[in-house]
Amino acid sequence: MREEFTDELNELHVRFSEMGMMVNEAISKSVRAFINHDKALARQVIEEDDQINEREVDLEKRSFEMIALQQPVASELRMVVTVMKAVNDLERMGDHAVSIAKSTIRVKGNTRVPAIEEMLAAMADAVKEMVSEVLDAYVKEDEDRARWIAGQDHGINDFSYNIYQECIAEMQADAETVVGGMDYMLVASYLERIGDYVTNICEWIVYLKTGKITELQSSDKEDKF
Repeated sequence: MREEFTDELNELHVRFSEMGMMVNEAISKSVRAFINHDKALARQVIEEDDQINEREVDLEKRSFEMIALQQPVASELRMVVTVMKAVNDLERMGDHAVSIAKSTIRVKGNTRVPAIEEMLAAMADAVKEMVSEVLDAYVKEDEDRARWIAGQDHGINDFSYNIYQECIAEMQADAETVVGGMDYMLVASYLERIGDYVTNICEWIVYLKTGKITELQSSDKEDKF
């Protein structure tokens, strides 16, 4: 591979990884803000999303310039396309973190259910681990690991289902939990979507190595409300 192209590609990888860490931090902060009813932290997540969006624009611009100026061959082009596609998935993860933060700001003293909040915290930890894993797999171009990570999304879907069921039970038992329960379900759905985007990135890693678009998990996700 040409030295100049390699250098620019390495820079793309570094900046992509930095963006990924920014997104993972946003996810962490947004869930922590929601559980702790910390509206100041939620506003910080919303404000910092501009940095994630700016990083997406920068990476896309760099990618287009590499295609236009470097005229990459097929294998090189796959590398650049993978960055462009994966960057879009990261940006959408950031959008869901913002949605969680906005749920925090919207909440006004709703009745809390500690057991469900513990489930949400555990779900968020699992999602953050998936994000960290996929970023590492991306940098290492590890197809086998990407396939394994995609398989972990079933566990995220299970979290979402269990939280949904627990919320329904709580709302039926105590009408005071209805508004808060809806927010719990929304946050769980946002985290589930983030897991879906991690799976998308796994698919792009496989594409990078094989040149084929492969669906790593069948779409078994249905809207619950």
